[in-house]
Amino acid sequence: MAAPCPEDPSLERHFKGHRDAVTCVDFSLNTKQLASGSMDSCLMIWHMKPQSRAYRFAGHKDAVTCVNFSPSGHLLASGSRDKTVRIWIPNVKGESTVFRAHTATVRSVHFCSDGQSFVTASDDKTVKVWSTHRQKFLFSLSQHINWVRCARFSPDGRLIVSASDDKTVKLWDKTSRECVHSYCEHGGFVTYVDFHPSGTCIAAAGMDNTVKVWDVRTHRLLQHYQLHSAAVNALSFHPSGNYLLTASSDSTLKILDLMEGRLLYTLHGHQGPATTVAFSRTGEYFASGGSDEQVMVWKSNFDVVDYGEVTKVHRPPATLATSSRNLPEVDFPVPPGRGRSQESVQSQPQEPISMPQTLTSTLEHIVGQLDVLTQECTWEVLLCVSSSECDSNFVRNWHQRE
Repeated sequence: MAAPCPEDPSLERHFKGHRDAVTCVDFSLNTKQLASGSMDSCLMIWHMKPQSRAYRFAGHKDAVTCVNFSPSGHLLASGSRDKTVRIWIPNVKGESTVFRAHTATVRSVHFCSDGQSFVTASDDKTVKVWSTHRQKFLFSLSQHINWVRCARFSPDGRLIVSASDDKTVKLWDKTSRECVHSYCEHGGFVTYVDFHPSGTCIAAAGMDNTVKVWDVRTHRLLQHYQLHSAAVNALSFHPSGNYLLTASSDSTLKILDLMEGRLLYTLHGHQGPATTVAFSRTGEYFASGGSDEQVMVWKSNFDVVDYGEVTKVHRPPATLATSSRNLPEVDFPVPPGRGRSQESVQSQPQEPISMPQTLTSTLEHIVGQLDVLTQECTWEVLLCVSSSECDSNFVRNWHQRE
């Protein structure tokens, strides 16, 4: 097989250690650690530095369904089929505290950008918001009529978006606790949803094999992709906001160019369904997990020029404002001739597909940057040094509880 072009994504590493399907992955702030959860009830923290030992955290009584590092990287949250949320101090001791309020499987957990709170989604049909440093449940959002698969904060922390088996995506105002809008275009269960880094758009994945992108200000459907041949299980925005990564039960990962409205790459590596994906905070790497028990780390390569800009400190917009850049409206059907070797772990560039002239009109939106913090902290001093008041309070309160 010919060597991949330098600009193509490449498989850098793969981690073996889970004893059942991998359900979730997330990078720490400085990309030195990668967390993964599995149906084997364990949480693993993999070290990106070669020859470093991984940490295996046992505490949940059933499958781990979701993981998320706090913005500072000093805490790690996980949710489980045992109905609990745990927040871990991600060092060799693997200490954690338990949060209880859900009455069914916790499917999703996500920290607010300030680290002060986190949001969870559950099979009990609710979205719940919690205080990190006070270690307590705050309130529920309860308008879904079926299991809630995912819930995420907007970059500025003012909004929450949730995805459900009731085939809807709901947008919530955190302050008023009211549902602002329901998006009902999916033809099946909605498996995953997340905010664009600008906070002005959301993307949702579904069991109907589609990915849809909406503007949260006008609630207009901006883009529709039907590229996978099976359910889309997860997605992740590149920090630049220009690319979207998807994982599907058809065993592939796909990278979409949102600015051009086209498929860039189809990646083969997992044997069986690809269940989860996540870009690193800079976008230099992305990770994937699958039912084959594998965690894979890929180097992006395709957007190297943007890294310098992405790693600068940017504040998220305080309000949803008008932008100077455009996201094209796209209705992207399944391309012909998708068949590719399932054994190839290298990226396969997809031929650009020309778009009908009638679909080239655009809506203005902000293509912002993630608020990426630049400080780093070695894991050896996590228990005694914290760069955020929230994490310090958590550690202090945790020890007081003990």
